[in-house]
Amino acid sequence: MAETKKIKTALVSVFHKDGLDELLKKLNEEGVEFLSTGGTQQFIESLGYKCGKVEDVTTYPSILGGRVKTLHPKVFGGILGRRDNTGDREQMAQYEIPEIDLVIVDLYPFEDTVASGASDADIIEKIDIGGISLIRAGAKNFKDVVIVPSKAEYGVLLDIINKNGAQTEIEERKMFAERAFGVSSHYDTAIHAWFNK
Repeated sequence: MAETKKIKTALVSVFHKDGLDELLKKLNEEGVEFLSTGGTQQFIESLGYKCGKVEDVTTYPSILGGRVKTLHPKVFGGILGRRDNTGDREQMAQYEIPEIDLVIVDLYPFEDTVASGASDADIIEKIDIGGISLIRAGAKNFKDVVIVPSKAEYGVLLDIINKNGAQTEIEERKMFAERAFGVSSHYDTAIHAWFNK
């Protein structure tokens, strides 16, 4: 199996959009298709790029006040599907699951919300569920998928694409996966500390 993977489709679901425009510009130039929801989708379109709606893939709208947007088998199947596994590929075709090669996430600012003195109800709404799940799924399937787990990594991927085009090597994907589990570990530790206060 080729260790070099081309990026054709990117799922973008971010809280902080600052610094993202340069990365999106380069990805767009490389012919990468975007998928997104809500505010991120509007941001991508405001830059003049086409962006598919996750809702069109899942056939479900964003529900429960935005608590459930990306949590769907068509999204997670597209990230977790093993490209070299015949059974996975057959099921992806059967259920019309699109391959997602790049996942860009920036989580809800839980720690900033706690530090701001917000109410418990507001703090709980800043516990990211979909984003953390996307991060873990992308990192688990690093063999096939690039996971950018926070805005701190936007520039790292941009450097790689500027150098090599819209493709990555297995060592690069594993490096992103390691950082992704670092992000998820830190995030859950902060949530645990708040509950334990």
